[in-house]
Amino acid sequence: MEFSNVISEKEKEAQAQFGSSGVTLTPTIKQPAEVKMSKARIIKNLLVVSFGFLCLFTSFNSLANLQSSLNKDDGLGVGGLSVIYGALVVSCMFTPPFIIGRLGCKWTVFGSMLCYILYMGANFYAIWGTIVPSAIILGFGAAPLWSAKCTYLTETATWYAQQTGATVDDIINRFFGVFFMLFQSGQIWGNLISSLVFHEADKGNITSEDLKQCGANFCPSSDENNTNLDKPPIEKVYKVCGIYIGCAVLAVIVIAVGLDPITLDREDGRQRQFSFKLVLGTAKHLWRSNYQKLLVILTMYSGIEQAFVTGDYTKSFVACALGIEDIGFVMICYGVVDALCSFSFGRLVQFVGHTPFFILAFLLHGGLQITFLLWTPDNEKVYLFYIFAALWGMGDAVIQTQINALYGMLWTKDSEAAFANYRLWESLGFIIAFACQNFLCTDVKIYICIGFLCVGMLLYGVVEIANRRHDPNNPKLNTKL
Repeated sequence: MEFSNVISEKEKEAQAQFGSSGVTLTPTIKQPAEVKMSKARIIKNLLVVSFGFLCLFTSFNSLANLQSSLNKDDGLGVGGLSVIYGALVVSCMFTPPFIIGRLGCKWTVFGSMLCYILYMGANFYAIWGTIVPSAIILGFGAAPLWSAKCTYLTETATWYAQQTGATVDDIINRFFGVFFMLFQSGQIWGNLISSLVFHEADKGNITSEDLKQCGANFCPSSDENNTNLDKPPIEKVYKVCGIYIGCAVLAVIVIAVGLDPITLDREDGRQRQFSFKLVLGTAKHLWRSNYQKLLVILTMYSGIEQAFVTGDYTKSFVACALGIEDIGFVMICYGVVDALCSFSFGRLVQFVGHTPFFILAFLLHGGLQITFLLWTPDNEKVYLFYIFAALWGMGDAVIQTQINALYGMLWTKDSEAAFANYRLWESLGFIIAFACQNFLCTDVKIYICIGFLCVGMLLYGVVEIANRRHDPNNPKLNTKL
């Protein structure tokens, strides 16, 4: 952070702890909290944000699930996804504070959602010339979208905690739990749409020899003779894309009409000029915060594991053995479990803390990754595809809710820079996974997942232990390392 005029020793200490967001602030004496929004309006806005993201990502996530199978020619599908997250990395370094400073959280969310609609429209005529430009635009819109959402929820959760007497950490956990419950339920509706539209497609005749090439043994060349991976009729592709665009348009309308704008506590002194200072601000947050450094690998794993289930599990396991039309049904199971666990874990964390849930995620994802290395998919045992997807969804619920809540709790006063770093490192995880899609066999990708999971969880443990050592009576709220 940059402060004008004289900075007191206490403010210097706060500056050293929380790092920099690329935002110029004027130091003020903390006043008693005032009621900026009633509890009912806060809850209403929480539901509006959650429903808007539900509608948008009902479309985008389900379309992303199909990319590795639907647009497999020359790696177009996963290539487009890689471009999205590459642009997102650049956007994380430049745009969130600037865009949020000029438009506010509400209109940043609104404008960013329009970028997603453009990408969905490009899938009507999916070639490199349409997918890549729209993917770049989406990537640049995604960073402000998620930073604005996280900032909005963190800010309103803080106001809600002030009015209820609950701790900020507990309310942030509850808010993110509600958000991700609705957000992840989009996997149900979006995948149901794709499966119902594609279900009339003829199933390919796959032999036992073909099945041996599925799962961990799947390689980029394995789909040449597998009829299960043939692209559905083009009219069905058009129908799916049209429905998804309709859902995304509904999301934009919901945000524009239903979401209340908010004024951030630090908005008066916000830097509104586009500048490389924004890049430096995000970098300074990483440089000054040891906690941020320690959480980089785990944050990258968040992107890697989502990319694995989206790009590799859906193609190497489900589509290869069962067919493209079954991807949606399997991912519905994943989404239902993910949504329910997101909600319940968000509420239970106040009683047991973050650590037991991170241990649960480690056991679930670690056990599944070892299983995937040993398991040869069998289209006679369809139930296993659903069980494994459900267990992966349970682990993802922990990863998504707890890392988001951890960032919100550790950097409440510097949430924009923190969440910009979150999206940056998570996006790098996506890029690594999608970039490997057309070059590495699935077993190698699983080993990469295992490596990031083990190292990430180990470094998270260092963060947890350091918190407890510095303030054993209140470890959740101490952020100094």
